[in-house]
Amino acid sequence: MSQGWSLYVIVIVAINIVGALWLLIYTSRKRPGEDVKGETTGHVWDGDLVELNNPMPRWWLFLFVGTVVFSVGYLVLYPGAGNLAGTLGWTQAGQYQAEVAAVRAREAELFAAFAGMDVDALAKEPQALATGARIFANTCSTCHGSDGRGAAGFPDLTDAEWLYGSDGAALVTTITHGRNGVMPPQRAAFGEQGVAELAAYVYTLGGREAEPALAALAPRGAERFATLCVACHGPDGKGNPLLGAPDLSNDRWLYGGDYESLKASIADGRMGRMPPHGELLGEQKVKLVAAYVRSLGQPQ
Repeated sequence: MSQGWSLYVIVIVAINIVGALWLLIYTSRKRPGEDVKGETTGHVWDGDLVELNNPMPRWWLFLFVGTVVFSVGYLVLYPGAGNLAGTLGWTQAGQYQAEVAAVRAREAELFAAFAGMDVDALAKEPQALATGARIFANTCSTCHGSDGRGAAGFPDLTDAEWLYGSDGAALVTTITHGRNGVMPPQRAAFGEQGVAELAAYVYTLGGREAEPALAALAPRGAERFATLCVACHGPDGKGNPLLGAPDLSNDRWLYGGDYESLKASIADGRMGRMPPHGELLGEQKVKLVAAYVRSLGQPQ
C-alpha cells in the first residue's frame, strides 16, 4: 500500500472512532427542557400509548464505549490502520507460514517411515498404500473418480494403458509436473472426406469389424495415416509414451472409440491437461500417490 493510501486509511479509521465516541456522548446527554419521561417520537397508539425516545441505558452505553476502547487497543497491537504494523508484529502471511510449518513437521513424523523408499517399494507397503489412497481421495478423485476409473477425458488408472509410461519415475514426473496432451486438429489438413477416411481406418486398427461403408473408406484412410499420423502414433498405431500419444490399436479410448467420436477427435483435436501437483503435495506425498496409482491396476 502506498504512503498516500495508508494515510487515507488511517484518517478514515480515526474519524470513525472519534465519530462513534461523539455520537455516544451526544445521544446520552439529557437536553435542556426535556421532560423527565423523555421526549416522544410522535407515535401514539390507543390514545395513551406513547413511544419515547429515551437515552440508552448506562450498561449499554458502557458496553458501546468498551467496543471503541477495544478497537483502539486492537489497532495498537495488530495491523488495521494503513501501513501501521502493530506492536505484536503479527501478519496474516506469517500466521499462515507458521501453521504450514507446524503441519509439515507433523507430516515429517508420519512420513519418516517411508523416507528413502522408491515407488516400487512403497507399492508393497500396506500402510504406504493406505496413506496414498487417502491423499488420492482428497486430491485426485475429483477427476479420476474415487475408484480411479476416470471418465471421458480423464484416464482410467486401473488398467495397463498408460499414455506416458507406468514405471515409478514416469508416474512421479506426471504427478509432480503435470502433463499437457495435445491432439492437433486435422480438418484443415485432410478435409471432411479425409477425416472420415482416417476415422474409418483408426476404427479398424484394433481388429474391429466395420460396416461395409466404413470398411470401404479404411484403405484410403491408411494411406493418409501413413503420411502424417505415424509421426506420433507410429506406423502400427501403437502410440508413443515419450510423446503421450495413445495406442490406437486397443479398446481403450479417452474420448470414445465409436466412429463419430473418432471423427470429432481427428477433425477438431483434443486438449488434455493434467495439472502439476508437486508444489501442493511435496516430494514424499507425490511418491505415495504414485505408489497407490501403480497398485490400482498392477500394470506390467
